[in-house]
Amino acid sequence: MKTLPVKSLLQFRTVSKAWKSLIDSPRFIARYSSQRHHLLVSYNDESHRSKKKFVSLVDDETFPQKKVSLTLPQCVAMLLTPTIIGTSHGLFCLYGDRHLLVPRGGKAVIWNPSIRKAVVVHVSTDPKIVEISRTVVGFGVCRETTDPKIVNIRHGTNVLGLRCVQVEVFTVSTGAWRTPYSSNLPRTSVYVNEESVVVIYGVLYWLATDKITKDGGSRYNQLIVSFDMTSEEFKEINLPDSLAYRFPMSINELRGSLVVLERGVDASNPIFRVWRMEEGAPNSFAKLLTFSRHTLD
Repeated sequence: MKTLPVKSLLQFRTVSKAWKSLIDSPRFIARYSSQRHHLLVSYNDESHRSKKKFVSLVDDETFPQKKVSLTLPQCVAMLLTPTIIGTSHGLFCLYGDRHLLVPRGGKAVIWNPSIRKAVVVHVSTDPKIVEISRTVVGFGVCRETTDPKIVNIRHGTNVLGLRCVQVEVFTVSTGAWRTPYSSNLPRTSVYVNEESVVVIYGVLYWLATDKITKDGGSRYNQLIVSFDMTSEEFKEINLPDSLAYRFPMSINELRGSLVVLERGVDASNPIFRVWRMEEGAPNSFAKLLTFSRHTLD
């Protein structure tokens, strides 16, 4: 059944409970999704700028001719300013910090377009945090159980006026939030950039900024914070000095490896350098190439 079109799979789900259970299982979804890669493209509706539309493009030799307009589930349509925070195993996770029915509560939706199913997750705040300065939501799948998970990182100030970080993990199998397995949380001085995130083999990587106070002054350096969706452990990856103080910068995935894109200026011309994290040496980066805008002309 792995080679059948989506329309046929939807019909076969109604044959029996056993077939429905098989097609809805995470293992089948993972194997079916690996057959062909699709790109999900979102854009603003011209008639309603606040609404988003989604199109699925088949990533093969026909790109971009094969495209299918996707009908959003009602729970996604009710999100205000939805953002795709992650994709894995054919699943998409969208997050909106505002919702039509719950204006003060964020909502995440785990959506499987292939079988037209969606799970709504309420991303709540913690009463122990009086003031929340930043909320970062990430999505991935456990490598061992293929259980989809959402991680919620909250930076804020507690009742004593002290800076604090709280983390919760939501699992689809239990339908509930809980504390992560590991007690190793991000340091309070480290701020995770929710707009720069990469998922590689079940590990989330964020570009982050560390505020260092010394001799009455402050300086900032960049690093990478990772979260393993299986062990639920945070780690810090230090960047070399040539990168730690470079702004702007971004991270991405290249052939299964984590890469850093450094942007700079040479003789008034913008240049770009690509650094790859060495396998087995998370704090070691090797420069792959350097190019400029003229190189691409």
